[in-house]
Amino acid sequence: MKATIASTINAMRDDYIAAVKRLVAIPSVYQDDDSGTPFGQPIDDCLTETLNLCHELGFAIYKDHKGYYGYAEIGDGEQMIGVLGHLDVVPTGELSAWDSAPFEPEIRDGRLYGRGTQDDKGPTLAAIFAVKALVDSGVKLNKRIRFIFGTDEETLWRCIDRYLEKEEVPQCGFTPDSAFPLIHAEKMLIQSWLHGPGDELLQLDCGGALNAVPELAKYEGPLWEELASKLDELGFDFTAEDAEVTVFGKAAHSAAADIKGVNAIARLCMALSELGVTHPAIRFVAEQVGQDANAKEIFGPVEDVSGRLTFNVAQLCIDSQHSKLGIDIRVPVTFSKENFDSDMTAVSEQYDLQYEEFDVLPSLYMPAESPVIQTLMTAYQEVSGDLESQPMTSGGATYARAIPNCVAFGAIFPGRDKVEHMPNEYLIIDDMLKAMNVYANAIYQLQGVEL
Repeated sequence: MKATIASTINAMRDDYIAAVKRLVAIPSVYQDDDSGTPFGQPIDDCLTETLNLCHELGFAIYKDHKGYYGYAEIGDGEQMIGVLGHLDVVPTGELSAWDSAPFEPEIRDGRLYGRGTQDDKGPTLAAIFAVKALVDSGVKLNKRIRFIFGTDEETLWRCIDRYLEKEEVPQCGFTPDSAFPLIHAEKMLIQSWLHGPGDELLQLDCGGALNAVPELAKYEGPLWEELASKLDELGFDFTAEDAEVTVFGKAAHSAAADIKGVNAIARLCMALSELGVTHPAIRFVAEQVGQDANAKEIFGPVEDVSGRLTFNVAQLCIDSQHSKLGIDIRVPVTFSKENFDSDMTAVSEQYDLQYEEFDVLPSLYMPAESPVIQTLMTAYQEVSGDLESQPMTSGGATYARAIPNCVAFGAIFPGRDKVEHMPNEYLIIDDMLKAMNVYANAIYQLQGVEL
């Protein structure tokens, strides 16, 4: 049977690529528009197109009448396995950093490039095609398989909150939104604002999505020549022309801010502070964070089995009336929320900044010996031949937190780069076919697990 399923998956290669291109071509970035949809017309269009695709593949489909979520289901039985994916994507960032248009998917050297290829349209479709391969190979599904499509994962999870209010909750599941073999512990996610005074002379509007390390930060004003000189002295990458200075960093997911990211906002603030700029937001970033994405000046060294605390200054806006810092923090599973709140409040007050909590997702921990994890690990090992890798921990926040007995499972294999939220995001086509085999094996084996 496994050989039959693998053969069926190989025959789906072109259809899978076409499906990914179909969804990546829709620029499903959050918009506050007048379309009457909760997260903007492009996201709603992507949800509709995904459901249409699933219907073409033989799934029963449903779309929330307000457009918050949708799902596609196949199989029989009282018990349900949930596969949770999201269709919204982060902004593209600076287009000049892309080698091809982000929403015009292009294949180069066995890779399919485009925003959302890796996060999360490509992996979600890999799981969908895996289940389709099972059905086409004659496997009788004794549990229902429901693909739940979120549309607000990159911001506030309002989509999944509405799903949980309205719909049946699966007994177990996974989200193909991370790495293999699987993630059994995820840090707490805290996103917050620091509000402060405005400034008549210092006008800044830097950054983008809270969960992305900013790759550039722009300054325009009377200090531009002095700023350019200071940036050069500090060894920071920048350009300066016509009274405008652009500081360059390196984009990365906030969860990997300390490993892969270089924060352009932090570098701008450090240079401005050394020039004598005393605005509280500038001083806070320069003095309390700087280039330390673990924020040890604020919290001390915080690390446990789930990794180190990460602190990403994602946005900085200053106008004549108000200033606002947007921050994304990933907190290790054993560090208490009370200690975090106490430390953040105390340091904010030192700079006369008002701390406002924006979003909190509690940490996740699922024992490695649980039946679901053991089944998924076996399915991965049988396909990959990788007997060395163990269940991992992560700073990423996935839909695995949304339902019981759920973990992040793939779709990036060990040794491959995670390029979500970065320019030139891509998926490796052969890897996704391999992931389909893993997912097909996992769904097949979960049929025999009592949930």
